[in-house]
Amino acid sequence: MDRRTFLKFNTLGLASVSFAYAMDHSKMNHGTMDHSNHNNMNTSFIDFAPKDLKLLNINEIASGKKLAPLTLLKNESKEKNFFRATIEIAESEIEIAKGKKTKCYTYNKLIPGPKIEAYEGDTIEILVKNKLNEATTIHWHGMPVPPEQDGNPHDPILAGRERIYRFTLPMGSAGTYWYHPHPHYTTSKQVFKGLAGVFIVKAKKDALSHLKEQDWVISDLRLDENAQIPSNTLVDWLNGREGEIVLINGQLKPKIEVDNQRIRIYNFCAARYLNLRLSGAKFVLVGTDGGLIEKPVEMQELFLSPASRVEVLITSDKKGEVKLESTYYNRDKMMVKESPYTLHLADVNIKNSAKNIPQILRQLPPLEEPKNFKEIIMSEDHHKMHGIMKKSESEMKSALASMFLLNGKVFDMKRVDERSKLDETEDWIIINKSHMDHPFHIHGTQFELISSKFKGELKKAEFRALRDTINVRPNEELRLRMKQEFVGLRMYHCHILEHEDLGMMASLEVVEK
Repeated sequence: MDRRTFLKFNTLGLASVSFAYAMDHSKMNHGTMDHSNHNNMNTSFIDFAPKDLKLLNINEIASGKKLAPLTLLKNESKEKNFFRATIEIAESEIEIAKGKKTKCYTYNKLIPGPKIEAYEGDTIEILVKNKLNEATTIHWHGMPVPPEQDGNPHDPILAGRERIYRFTLPMGSAGTYWYHPHPHYTTSKQVFKGLAGVFIVKAKKDALSHLKEQDWVISDLRLDENAQIPSNTLVDWLNGREGEIVLINGQLKPKIEVDNQRIRIYNFCAARYLNLRLSGAKFVLVGTDGGLIEKPVEMQELFLSPASRVEVLITSDKKGEVKLESTYYNRDKMMVKESPYTLHLADVNIKNSAKNIPQILRQLPPLEEPKNFKEIIMSEDHHKMHGIMKKSESEMKSALASMFLLNGKVFDMKRVDERSKLDETEDWIIINKSHMDHPFHIHGTQFELISSKFKGELKKAEFRALRDTINVRPNEELRLRMKQEFVGLRMYHCHILEHEDLGMMASLEVVEK
């Protein structure tokens, strides 16, 4: 019985732990699965929300207020081209619901964390103080920093300890980045408790540097009736957590004013996919994760998988208020049968549309031919889930911790999965042989989408763009071109954070030629 047939006969509530799935062996990848590292697997990080969990009434959260700008992280340095700052990671009480304090994890007592803004060529030095009772790291998502400065799970900042991250931003690295924790097993928890912040790298001058800017940080949150952040449900572990409260810059349904501005939009959600639209207006895509694209592209909708970012302008035939919405995207969740729905995210008042948009935004260097190839297969091993409704909680945890795979394996900190040569151009073929969407992310570099193959149709990329995260649909095959410019260890993984924690991650060692 396949999953779609199963859905006709079973329903699963948020707190339910009933699950059954018969694996179709003919669809599993790589022949025999590698379960060599499934024994003695750590499952202590997996916990479940109470079965009788009651959620907060969303009306207890103030909404409709003017969008607040992000708080800038102060540069403590007076030296030219040098950015020095301090970030304290701690548990803080934040009033999200009226009259109730929510215990959150925060960067400098802020949600979202403070916005870091620097320029190409700047040297960055950030002292990080870990005041949590657990280990953490800061991963500079998408940024070209050395591996030992990138917050890998191999380099934890232990509870009560501190470290300095130091790196220099190379020329040509202007882009829309972010930072978040990356400790092994607990990344999803630390992010859904609040740890995430914006990092913008600017060029001294680009085609749009004359425009004022806005940031729209979209995140989601789940609060129980006491306004506290509960643990994951089984559904969360299977599909990734989607909080019921969707925020922009930490605010519910804010009012946003747009006046011919450059807008950076971030998907900070652990697993929520966004398909954004503006009723009565259009987006003009001008940038992706890794900065400006070559030419502007007009779009009715913007698709952002978890961790993706874009830069846009907004055009409309008339001034006035429009609704920012996210339409339903069916990513084929496990054990969930949803009716399509549309989220109202904000009310946007367009004072002036974008005008005089440059037709050439950036000249990307010519594509280099690949000298090497890698094939990465994303899959789900459902065999261990079969009959789980009859198993104990510990057996269920063990099944979860061996379910999400890259090239048939669960992540092992001691194993190197792939090797690449420094500065060597490669094509990575990413194949999703699972039954649901997975966003692929690689550390330390940006890539270009060359082509996609889906349902037997091969399509070339519609335009050139630099990215570090990209969605891969079930049975889709993507060709990505990239190269690594630092020696050392890099991660690549699914950016549904629960899947990452459960082992859908692998290690790449970059070596000298």
